[in-house]
Amino acid sequence: MNLFSNEKPEEPAYRVKSKRKTEEKEIEAAARKLREIFQQAAQENQEIVFLCIGSDRYVGDSLGPLVGTMLSENEIPFRIYGTLEEPVHAFNLKGILKEIQKPFKKPLIISMDACLGTQDQVGSVLFNKGPLAPGKALEKMLPEVGDYHFKAIVNSIDPLPASQFLNDTRLFTVMNLAKIIVSIISIAAQKETEPRI
Repeated sequence: MNLFSNEKPEEPAYRVKSKRKTEEKEIEAAARKLREIFQQAAQENQEIVFLCIGSDRYVGDSLGPLVGTMLSENEIPFRIYGTLEEPVHAFNLKGILKEIQKPFKKPLIISMDACLGTQDQVGSVLFNKGPLAPGKALEKMLPEVGDYHFKAIVNSIDPLPASQFLNDTRLFTVMNLAKIIVSIISIAAQKETEPRI
C-alpha cells in the first residue's frame, strides 16, 4: 500500500474518479494512452508485464491481487504477476522482480497498488509514468517499481496508524477501483489486438 501522507502527490497524467458522471470518458482517455504505450512497447520489442502488488489478507491492500485475478480471468494477452492465488507483497517483491528479468529482455512494467490519500481523493484511480513506492504507508523499505503505474486511493489518511486502514477499508470501494483499472486495461488491450482495416 502506498501513502501520499504529507508529501505532495504528483499530478497524475490520468485520473478516474469512481461514480462520477465523467467516469466513462476518463476511462476511455486513460485507455487511449495505455494503448499508445502498448503500441510503442511493441515497436521497441518490449514485453508488457503487469505487476499487481498487495495482499489478499487485508481488504485495504487487496486491490492488486483483485486486479491481477480479474485480468487473468479476462485473458489479457500480457504477463501478470500478483493474483489472489499468488499475490506479490512485501515479502516476495524483490524475488518477483528478479523473476521478471529472467524471461524478458526488456520488460515494460506497469505496476499497481492501493494507497491512502485525502478524503476527497478516495475513490480515485491515478495513472502516471514512472515507478511507485509500494509499502510506503506501512513504512516498509521496498524498491520502487514500474515504468508506469496505477494508484487506487482506497482510504483517507487519519491520525490513526496507517496499518489500521488495512482492515478499515470497504471492500465495495476496493472492488469499484479494481473494476476501473481492469476496464482501462481491457479496453486498451482490446483495441490493441483488433485487426486493422
